[in-house]
Amino acid sequence: MTALPKDQPAAAEPPVDCRLCPRLAEFRAANRVRHPDFRNAPVPAFGDRAGRLLIVGLAPGLKGANATGRPFTGDYAGDLLYATLLRFGWAEGRYDRRPDDGLRLIDCRITNAVRCVPPENKPVGAEVKACRGFLETDIAGMTGLKGLLALGGLSHNAILGTLGVRRASYPFGHGARHALPNGLTLFDSYHCSRYNVNTRVLTEDGFYDVFRGINAFFGRA
Repeated sequence: MTALPKDQPAAAEPPVDCRLCPRLAEFRAANRVRHPDFRNAPVPAFGDRAGRLLIVGLAPGLKGANATGRPFTGDYAGDLLYATLLRFGWAEGRYDRRPDDGLRLIDCRITNAVRCVPPENKPVGAEVKACRGFLETDIAGMTGLKGLLALGGLSHNAILGTLGVRRASYPFGHGARHALPNGLTLFDSYHCSRYNVNTRVLTEDGFYDVFRGINAFFGRA
């Protein structure tokens, strides 16, 4: 794997009072008043740093990861994602919508392109760019990394931007697989949100198909 672009230094996990994105910081502050029992802070990555697969989502959900502090934990997207990871051997234990449920990821790690919950679940470009250093650290820290799964077009573009890869050469498409010039392979899926499932943009079997392809790539049964 080739080195990541160094247009900005690699960053550690964001601090709980991160101010890189004023709009998101203000939204967190407002949510501390509305939901004082929520985490209401940047959500760190979860899983195995030695893993070969990195799953990249959009951003924490207001009543999901923003509440619980673990990516994709506490909302419908997590219900589908973790059930699928368990089904295809990328996790073990029991998912119970709580960060202390004992669920363990196997050979993979989960993060988000944007670490703080955005209003209406819609981060803007400047916020994605501001979080790029954290995604860079996730990627660089996984020394055995072979593949990435982008959940949605924004995550796909965030990965390519972080790696310094020309987006037009690797268009997003559900079920697509891209061999990147740095030796990594990028897999694409529609985001596993309730909205996408309810509108039939994504079906459970369509999501499973993505993981069937990933498992075939990694030689997993």
